[in-house]
Amino acid sequence: MHGTGTTPTTPHSVIVVGSGPTGLLLAGDLATAGVPVIVLEKRPHRTSNLTRAFAVHARTLEQLDARGLADGLEAIGHPLERLRLFGGLGVDLGTLRSRFRHLLVIPQYEVEKALERRAVEAGADFRYETEVTGLTQDATGVTVEAEDREGRPQTLRAAYAVGADGLRSVVREAVGLPFPGRSGIRSIVLADVRLAPEHADLITADAIGGAFALVAPFGDGYHRVAAWHRDRNVPDDTPVDLDEIRQIARLALGDDFGMHDPRWLSRFHSDERQAPAYRVGRVFLAGDAAHVHSPAGGQGMNTGLQDAANLGWKLAQVIHGHAGPDLLDTYHSERHPVGRTVLRSSGGILRLAMAKRPAALALRVATTAFAGLAGPVRRRALGQITGIGYRYPAPRGAHPLTGTRVPDLRLADGSRLYEALRGLRFVLITPAAHGPDPGREDRLTTAHWRSPRRTVVLVRPDGHVAWAADTATATDIERALAVHVGRADTPGS
Repeated sequence: MHGTGTTPTTPHSVIVVGSGPTGLLLAGDLATAGVPVIVLEKRPHRTSNLTRAFAVHARTLEQLDARGLADGLEAIGHPLERLRLFGGLGVDLGTLRSRFRHLLVIPQYEVEKALERRAVEAGADFRYETEVTGLTQDATGVTVEAEDREGRPQTLRAAYAVGADGLRSVVREAVGLPFPGRSGIRSIVLADVRLAPEHADLITADAIGGAFALVAPFGDGYHRVAAWHRDRNVPDDTPVDLDEIRQIARLALGDDFGMHDPRWLSRFHSDERQAPAYRVGRVFLAGDAAHVHSPAGGQGMNTGLQDAANLGWKLAQVIHGHAGPDLLDTYHSERHPVGRTVLRSSGGILRLAMAKRPAALALRVATTAFAGLAGPVRRRALGQITGIGYRYPAPRGAHPLTGTRVPDLRLADGSRLYEALRGLRFVLITPAAHGPDPGREDRLTTAHWRSPRRTVVLVRPDGHVAWAADTATATDIERALAVHVGRADTPGS
């Protein structure tokens, strides 16, 4: 997992900078697809007691399911089917059209451990305590300069590089991309605490006056508390104590629920920023390097993981010669609008929560009431927050299903679609008359509907529809497979 020195030129490899959740999922996908991948991380190997993110939404759970990880995380996390938000508004996640009709409360480090284990088992090369000092690119690849913990230089060369190195991304700076936006709110305090026994499974959030607080259970006896007070505007390095959090909770929620025995305390500020491009030549940005959001809605880590799920299979297809380089342009065109929407929605939730002026308070009351009554509004909001409502742009004249997310399906042989997607595979779902497709076994699974449905659907490795047809001949199917999966006689197939 560790290494120093010079890595020779490898035209079929990827360097991932950053080993947070985004970088880990991407590295695991690439290694699973047989792409040599090096992960550079300036920090020492991760610890198990530091985390900011704690919410895994339905769409992310679907992506983790497609990698064989969801069930293990579900076993140690805490599923919540109903949330209580501002003014007592109840949000029922049981209506989601997903196998995962809940929010999974679980520490970020548990997600990272599962993703890292998968990446290591697949052959990813991890180099901790290795800091990137420079990056250049040319027509044939990317050169990364780095130093290990003793200051010894390393030069690494790969076909592509991905910056998953967070808010202060060295990769983003190296390719000259700005990071426009603003600081949202300052001095948000976080803590993992125990509550009095009668509040063992409490989840609640509210804002009153200048105070906001959220409480959510981890399922291991601890609760994550996030709190903010308008008048407590201090630097991030100002020490946090439990009394400060208790006081804000009492103001916002009317109770501190007997908080005690904190195992972790932190203070940070919230930025709202997005890079104007997610791709510059052979260099890509993902996760917090590409976008950072308000913590409202718990969408940050989830959006980054979904970035990685979109990018990994595309890099593998291009590197293995199954698709042309233009496929990589669709990473920006598909994921940048999602990042922009998350930026707006999470920022909007935060500003409603922090409402102070009478007009803004009235808007919050009206929005809450309307969302509680109007089914379409509620479904759209849930689709955005949970990630299951996004669809990607489709070419003019494409079938209406093209670009849509496919929920988990039971197939004719009794297996599930997201099991068939494992291994970064496309899945062709057809009427039973269509047999297996020879020559693409390394990247394509053929499955059949359990019902008499006649539509032919080609599902991408990230669970979105690549192509569909209500009626299709064998020639039509072969043409679609050649375009999206690659020809059967492509070298490396």
